[in-house]
Amino acid sequence: MLATVDVRDCDITTLEVDAIANAANTHLLHGGGVAGAIARAAGPELERESRERAPIDLGGAVATTAGELPCRWVIHAATMEPGGPTSAEAIADATASALRVADELGCRSVALPAFGTGVGGFPVDRAAELMVHAIRDHLAAGSGLGHVTIAVRGRHAQLAFELIT
Repeated sequence: MLATVDVRDCDITTLEVDAIANAANTHLLHGGGVAGAIARAAGPELERESRERAPIDLGGAVATTAGELPCRWVIHAATMEPGGPTSAEAIADATASALRVADELGCRSVALPAFGTGVGGFPVDRAAELMVHAIRDHLAAGSGLGHVTIAVRGRHAQLAFELIT
């Protein structure tokens, strides 16, 4: 079965998928942006588990349970050091790592935000190219994922990803 990929302008914390990815920093500090929104929605368990797993390598990923979120897992993919900025290499590596962790967890569905485009300050058009390339490569290599959602905020980001997918 071929996996499907879609782009949605939505709040990633509301998606009913097996796992959502968090655009994290290497210390798994969830202050602002997507990481802060996920931490607030998930509750204190996510923060506790994150502290236990930190630090992680730039471009790496680890999973925690999802607390009060409708998904089962949160995959924290490090796109930058605390305080940013991010880079093309970190975004590509973090995307690949997040998808690899999703497969290791046995996920059939996963949602990823537009890595690095908020707090990291990376151009959304370039992030779209990097992430979609990494997603295609991962799925072509024989992933167990059946569905990947790219959850973005705003029409510009949605169009940037839709043009590539």
